[in-house]
Amino acid sequence: MPETVHLDGKRLSLESIATIAVDGAPVAVTPEARAKVARARRFVEEKFDRGDAIYGVTTGFGRLANVTVEPKDAAALQLNLVRSHAAGTGPPLAREYVRAAGVLRVSSLAAGHSGIKLDTLDLMLELLNRGVTPVVPSQGSVGASGDLAPLAHMTLTLIGEGEAYYGAERMSSAQALERAGLEPIVLGAKEGLALVNGTEVMTGITSLGILRAERLLKNADVIGAMALEAFLGTDRVFDRRINDLRPHPGQARTADNLRALLAGSQIMQSHRECGRVQDPYSFRCIPVVHGAIRDAVAHARRVIEIEAISVTDNPLVFPDDDTFLTGGNFHGEPIALSADFLKIALAEVASMSERRLYLLVNGEERGLPLFLTGRSGLQSGLMIVQYAAAALVNDNKGLCWPSSVDSIPTSAGQEDHVSMGMTSANNLVRVLDNVEGAIACELLGALTATDFRRPHRSGAGTQAAYDLARETIAPWTEDRIPAPDIEAARALIRSGALVRAAEEATGTAILV
Repeated sequence: MPETVHLDGKRLSLESIATIAVDGAPVAVTPEARAKVARARRFVEEKFDRGDAIYGVTTGFGRLANVTVEPKDAAALQLNLVRSHAAGTGPPLAREYVRAAGVLRVSSLAAGHSGIKLDTLDLMLELLNRGVTPVVPSQGSVGASGDLAPLAHMTLTLIGEGEAYYGAERMSSAQALERAGLEPIVLGAKEGLALVNGTEVMTGITSLGILRAERLLKNADVIGAMALEAFLGTDRVFDRRINDLRPHPGQARTADNLRALLAGSQIMQSHRECGRVQDPYSFRCIPVVHGAIRDAVAHARRVIEIEAISVTDNPLVFPDDDTFLTGGNFHGEPIALSADFLKIALAEVASMSERRLYLLVNGEERGLPLFLTGRSGLQSGLMIVQYAAAALVNDNKGLCWPSSVDSIPTSAGQEDHVSMGMTSANNLVRVLDNVEGAIACELLGALTATDFRRPHRSGAGTQAAYDLARETIAPWTEDRIPAPDIEAARALIRSGALVRAAEEATGTAILV
């Protein structure tokens, strides 16, 4: 069991989010943060008891902000808010994304500027620790006043309504709480608003997406190196002197990775005097393109790391200043732009990968048999594997339209500009799936093309990756169903095993 992660509302890494959401690490809130939460709650109750006008506590919401609500109806107001906002649709989000959103929501509330009860915070922690995960539809958020619909579905579980998973089993929230030994809460003044107002769902998806993107980039370097080697491409483009003259950080890291992976390659040495000067761009420009993608992912990481420690509720509670402040921290524009930038950048991984696979299966000019089969005509070899990669690249082109350039006004015009960040985040997940599939197809091509270069050995890193892949993916000696091979390649990529094998063989970490 991983160590307990302690949240204080001020520090939270993407890796910590994944440790809790994916690996199941226990989570707690620090005593200092708990004291801030308790103080903010006392402040809310004092202002409410005094009859002060507070948005969402003694007024309606959105366009109804100027409608006064009687104090006796405060609890009903919060309950009605949660119920009415749970208007999500579409297939449920994967549990890991909902758990990531739960981690972020606890962290934001632990900062002590939202005014919830400690009992509410504790129940949210226990949902994470005891494996109760709300069922949250993936669509319905416009990402402006936060992820209202998804967060409302998450809040339903806290009050014993809606549906939840207990472990992997789906059931009513009331049943899930009972199985976990938990009791639902009754929402107090402001609590419903504090729980549904925020950017945590789109941020949770994007947080895990960034970590996955970084893993895919490492795999893309390994597989790209294997493909270049089998294509009898040149490694001169990885020379430090070239890349030092265009000092983008990602470009330098990519070139460093490729040099380490190909070090000692007999295949590369076998054609040093072939007379060819240049390769097609999908090989020659790996440092430039993979490097630019690395820099894009690094930018998105910086933005999302800030968002992970942000408070995106409204209104915000400032007990030290004896005030509530209404603002726009809930607007999802930073996440929407980052997710859109990420999916555009990552689509280029698949686009370039498919081109390298195309060159391998049509590599007669480099001494490779057509479609990488020795019996072309009778056998089709990897012909359709390249088609599959092309289909995934095409799908990405539609998904990469930036959702953040659209805005549809809501709440009778009160929310007249929205981010559509949830759409961006959902499409990012689909792009990541497609990238993974495309480089899995390239791996099959690289493995098969490498077989035609034997008995020459590959480089230190590429040989280790080849050997590991061949433990589960048999050589292509005659036509067979390639779909299981693509899935086996996906599993190697997703698990990180291919990268770890290359790193152990070279003694060098593959850099992000």
